[in-house]
Amino acid sequence: MIPFFFSHLRLCFSSVFDLIIEYEKQVVKLKAFDKFDNTADALEATTKIIDGSTTKSLRKFLKTHCEGEKLAVADSKLGNAIKEKLKIDCVHNNGVMELMRGVRSQLEELIGGLGSQDLAPMSLGLSHSLSRYKLKFSPDKVDTMVVHAIGVLDDLDKELNRLAMSLREIYGWHFPELAKIVNDNVVYAKAVKLMGFRENAAKLDFSEILPEEVEEEVKEAAKISMGSEMDEYDMANIMELCNRALSLAEYRPQLYDYLKSRMNAVAPNLTALVGELVGARLIAHAGSLMNLAKQAGSTVQILGAEKALFRALKTKHATPKYGLIYHASLVGQAAPKLKGKISRSLAAKAALAIRCDALGDGGQDNSVGLENRLKLEARLRSLKGEELGRSAGSVKGKPKIEVYDKDRKKGAAAGMITPAKTYNPSTDAVLEQTPKSVGEETVEMKTKIDEEAPATEEKKEEEEKEQRCGSY
Repeated sequence: MIPFFFSHLRLCFSSVFDLIIEYEKQVVKLKAFDKFDNTADALEATTKIIDGSTTKSLRKFLKTHCEGEKLAVADSKLGNAIKEKLKIDCVHNNGVMELMRGVRSQLEELIGGLGSQDLAPMSLGLSHSLSRYKLKFSPDKVDTMVVHAIGVLDDLDKELNRLAMSLREIYGWHFPELAKIVNDNVVYAKAVKLMGFRENAAKLDFSEILPEEVEEEVKEAAKISMGSEMDEYDMANIMELCNRALSLAEYRPQLYDYLKSRMNAVAPNLTALVGELVGARLIAHAGSLMNLAKQAGSTVQILGAEKALFRALKTKHATPKYGLIYHASLVGQAAPKLKGKISRSLAAKAALAIRCDALGDGGQDNSVGLENRLKLEARLRSLKGEELGRSAGSVKGKPKIEVYDKDRKKGAAAGMITPAKTYNPSTDAVLEQTPKSVGEETVEMKTKIDEEAPATEEKKEEEEKEQRCGSY
């Protein structure tokens, strides 16, 4: 009973489906069909339709078959382009979208000779070609290599420093004096690789690695070194460490040249303004060049100092003035007091340069970045000139001298300035040349002071009278 029921149900659904197909054939009929010659033409037409524009073959097809009629389109942007260029009325609404869904579902019935075994491989091949095209020419994917390159360069510098410190520490047990004589890590690794045991230093030539005076110092230090002895197995391990460090040191310039070329191609204006390394770190911190172009100049200024910014906001302290942009050469040239001003100006110009690189037409040059850099250099010179003017006197360069009048009172006239007091020689106590006792000297000093006191009081009274007369 159950199989009989399901068989009748299948027959019912198949009959309904056939009725729908027959109804759709009566409602929708194929008017014209034109196939592409190859996959390249189909890919070009698909990309143009996705962007909302028309190809030459599509315009020719519409002029031939749709002149003076209304056209139902699934994309309003494409409909506007057709209406603007071909003057054909286009319709786009919910009914049209339902109609398009029905056409796609019944495409095999509408186009004769097209089977499902042919439609599926063609659709799959076109979708793969379109995906490869988007991945190759997407503006969001161009700066991906820049982000990875600057990350690898920073990791490479950290690894080089770690290997160099390990090499100095391990080889320092055998020849500790070499670390004080040779400061450069790469030169130190080359010297260790060439020398091996310190006893070999006397008969080796270091002229290709070290200057002559440093070479003599190394040889003298090797003779009187206080380091411990080392066997062949330990020295072989040190040689392998030297090879690793030197190989990474040789790879770093190649990686930097690659990053420089990519930055000049991806963001030439930003590179001309802040340099390759700072520009690449800004792009990597934002995630992509397009994300960085969406940021304001104030955000670009403190990009990389988010932790300090939120800590300052939480503790109600002063916010940071610069982040990654601090390492730009223009900020480094400024005085400590001017770094905040020049970083703000540099961030504003960098935001404009980033938008030119991200949103400008293909093949742009670095003219915007160079022009803004010249303006910032002139701004920096003017700021330095103002600082020099302030240190010498006023802003205009003329010293501003203010007279300090402690005796001038508020509201008094300009002439009420107390004249300078003259030196009174009578106040000096003159001691006689004859030796006297301490008691006699004190008595004479008291008598002289008592005689001079009335005279000084009379002079003060006369000066006060003169001042009153002058005020009247």
